[in-house]
Amino acid sequence: MRYREPVFRPPSEAESYLLPVTDGCSHNECTYCAMYRTKRFSVRPEADILEDIRLAARAYPDTRRVFLLDGDALTLAPKRLVPVLEALRAAFPELQRVSSYANAVSILNKTDAELAQLRALGLSLGYLGLESGDEAVNASIVKGATIDEQVEAVQRAQAAGIKMSVMVLLGMGGAERSREHAIATGQVLSRMDPRYISCLCVTPVPGTELFDAVEAGTFRMITPEQTLVELALLLEHTDVSGAVFRSNHASNYLPLGGRLPADKARLLAAVDAARRGEVALKPEYLRGL
Repeated sequence: MRYREPVFRPPSEAESYLLPVTDGCSHNECTYCAMYRTKRFSVRPEADILEDIRLAARAYPDTRRVFLLDGDALTLAPKRLVPVLEALRAAFPELQRVSSYANAVSILNKTDAELAQLRALGLSLGYLGLESGDEAVNASIVKGATIDEQVEAVQRAQAAGIKMSVMVLLGMGGAERSREHAIATGQVLSRMDPRYISCLCVTPVPGTELFDAVEAGTFRMITPEQTLVELALLLEHTDVSGAVFRSNHASNYLPLGGRLPADKARLLAAVDAARRGEVALKPEYLRGL
């Protein structure tokens, strides 16, 4: 396969065939993210994509899952995505899922009929980085879409049958807006009602505006113990119909997993136990990005 490094994918796509459809991120302005800073966004030629699919089909004919790279493959118009999805269905008889990172603007730029068409052709899961439900934080990190737009995007995608996995960042509000960030994020997740929720912990990465702000002292990081306070507040204010919940990313201090709302009491009890010191938090040197 022809990849332009670095390559990123969600942890749950570890065994998926990673198919480059675009290079880089169509937005690429989020102040905390360095994932695609070394890449200029571009769309790969359709002929190259289809050739990669043919090669992959020879090498991995039993492929069941495909993840469309890079930062936001859904920025492509349906007329560009449809041939790719059709080729994947033809190449992999056992294909069960096609997924992609997805920002709100890319979803909202498509009609309900177009989203339904993509779902019918196999696109069944999208990953959206909400990061924070607090409008003040959302504006400061330059997400490129309002909170209401992100809520609408998730709701419309799921109405078309595309399950959404929403990612949030504990600590994204810094020490100054920690409580507001946690509560608002839970409330926005409730409005979105996604099928999957992933909590990560914010980590300043060199080369980002967030890193520079931390170094300058204009952004104060919360402590590991304060991430537990945020996690508890977020869970308390999240009311969804049914979602898989995870806080087991490499960046997390307290790995947790369960289903909401069924396991909310158990998850909150685990957070309380950690706050009392009965469960050790992951040491800093074991955390990753």
